[in-house]
Amino acid sequence: MLATLQRLSQQTRIQYGLMLVFGALCILVAVAPLADPLRLTAVGTLFGFTAGLWVSHLVQVLGRAAGTDRTDVAVGD
Repeated sequence: MLATLQRLSQQTRIQYGLMLVFGALCILVAVAPLADPLRLTAVGTLFGFTAGLWVSHLVQVLGRAAGTDRTDVAVGD
C-alpha cells in the first residue's frame, strides 16, 4: 500500500490527507457532547469541506483522463 501511495502525485496525496482529516473531524464532532445547533453546524461544515475536496479530486482525475484521450479525437471533422 505504501508503494501505491508513493506513486501518487503530491497534489493527490495532499487531497487524500485533507479528506481523511476533515472526515475524521466530522465523525469526531458528530459524537461530541456539544449543543445540537453547534454540532449540526460543525458537522455540516466539515462534511462540506470533505465533499468539496472529493469533488475537486474527481474533477482533477477526470480532467487528466480526458486530456490523455483527447489525442484520438479529430477536431473540425
